[in-house]
Amino acid sequence: MAEIRLLPDHLINQIAAGEVIERPASALKELAENALDAGARQISITTERGGLDRIILADDGSGMDRKALELCVQRHATSKLADANLFDIHSFGFRGEALPSIGAVARLEITSATEAAGHGWQIEVDQGRISPPKPAACERGTRVVISDLFGSTPARLKFMKTDRTEAGWSLEVIKKLAMANPQTRFEMSESGRKVLDLPARSADEPGRRARLADIMGRNFAAEAVAIEAGRETISLTGLAGLPTMNRPTAAHIHLFVNQRPVRDRQLIGAVRAAYGDMLMRGRYPVAVLFLDLPPDQLDVNVHPAKAEVRFRDAGSVRALLVGALSSALRAAGHQATLEGGSAALARLASAGRSQGSGSAVWPTMPPHRSGQLQEQAASWQAPLAETADMLADSPPEARVPVLAEQQQAAHRQTRLGAARAQLHRTYIIAETEAGITLVDQHAAHERLVMEQMKKALADGQPASQLLLLPEVVELPPEQVEQVTSMLENLAGFGLQAEAFGAAAFLVRETPAILGEVDAGQLLRDIGEELAELGGSASLAERIERVLATAACHSSVRAGRQLNAEEMNQLLRDMENTPGSGQCNHGRPTYIQLSLAEIERLFGRRA
Repeated sequence: MAEIRLLPDHLINQIAAGEVIERPASALKELAENALDAGARQISITTERGGLDRIILADDGSGMDRKALELCVQRHATSKLADANLFDIHSFGFRGEALPSIGAVARLEITSATEAAGHGWQIEVDQGRISPPKPAACERGTRVVISDLFGSTPARLKFMKTDRTEAGWSLEVIKKLAMANPQTRFEMSESGRKVLDLPARSADEPGRRARLADIMGRNFAAEAVAIEAGRETISLTGLAGLPTMNRPTAAHIHLFVNQRPVRDRQLIGAVRAAYGDMLMRGRYPVAVLFLDLPPDQLDVNVHPAKAEVRFRDAGSVRALLVGALSSALRAAGHQATLEGGSAALARLASAGRSQGSGSAVWPTMPPHRSGQLQEQAASWQAPLAETADMLADSPPEARVPVLAEQQQAAHRQTRLGAARAQLHRTYIIAETEAGITLVDQHAAHERLVMEQMKKALADGQPASQLLLLPEVVELPPEQVEQVTSMLENLAGFGLQAEAFGAAAFLVRETPAILGEVDAGQLLRDIGEELAELGGSASLAERIERVLATAACHSSVRAGRQLNAEEMNQLLRDMENTPGSGQCNHGRPTYIQLSLAEIERLFGRRA
């Protein structure tokens, strides 16, 4: 049998460092958290080659005297766990591992001074070898320099990504800490190029929103729904993006527990569940959420990197997240994001450039040409008016939206505006006081019907309509089991069906709210949706998918001609229906363009 022996100290330290310092971003995170724990209001960071060559962090925190400086590079020495209670943690750091771990795999230089000291002190650690402190001239605060990271463990360097990737992760770490600490100014440069400059903001809600605008973008901060809710000793604040502002991954869901950025699948799942049917399948929302609760109700000592937490009452935390988010999103009503309009402008501009001479600049219309067009437009007014009068006497399906001017003016004052035209029997063009609205009539009505079905389901069993002749519907074997398990729920919103042999169902009633509907096709579509969803989905998710499928069957279809009254009624219903800014699949139901944006399209505005 091989001899059991103790490992040497330098190897023990390298093993410990491997758990805490995975890459340059890990080291930078530890330094920044130490600065915040020290009360820093200004943090300046410089990295080279993504932090592999050098990381410098300077702060204006409380600083350290000689004794503290000597202890801070020793393993398990900390000032942040005064009563030795791992369940009463009020700081980012508490293990006393970060600086010794960094010093074990890099060259570490720390210079620090307190307010009362006449001068500062400097200590150096080179791949685990500690030099005695020496006096140094510096102002209050701490400056840490990390060089030659993983110099003593070259095998670790082989697992590092490109300099740009490592720099990106380092930047992301600082952005997350900056979100939770708006009162601190952050500056960061990478290889001589400034990549971040965040001014200090106030610690209240407007200050936090301003900080998030600096990091997440002004559109997000301006349009996101403010979240403020509580449950017993747990509070939830932050901003939740509208459903139409979504991304292909969960990377833009930023979660903080007692100001600590965390990665938690359960919390992300709760956020995703709160958006429910308002979010397109396979897409994730954009949100920044802050959970605060007493330290004794969670365990942050789960992983050396402190990125995971465990809650004493995880059910209450999930319930608060889902309830607060879903309520706030529904209270936001029918809003849609500016991203739809911006994307439309980008596509229009791209199409315009591709059809032109290749120039990337939209030409300005010459004054004489503008005058010619104005004269032509004036000459068109009379014939157009005559045509409108003739069409006013036409059958409804052929009418243009001619309404009394006072009625149109009243409609223009609303959020979505007055219907002016229908394009390709699919899209409604509406005029607002500030621009235009383009509505997808099928997607919009689909959401309206679904919300009506939800309300009827919440108020009690919705009305159903008896089929003159029950319809037998055969389904594939993989769908039969799924539909059978949902028969009681289907009856709950008016779709009465029963097993009819081994692979068929007999449909007797359909939801009255759907009107004339193909009962067989409705059940087949529901079966297909349930089979695709699989048995692992929650009951709520399965019901939402069924409602979405049913709503689709009764919606105003693309290709149906609408008159002015019908179009305006659809717009008014959208304005009064929560969540109508997106269809049942999470796609936007409308986009809006301001006059300024339209003028830019035509070169009238820079």
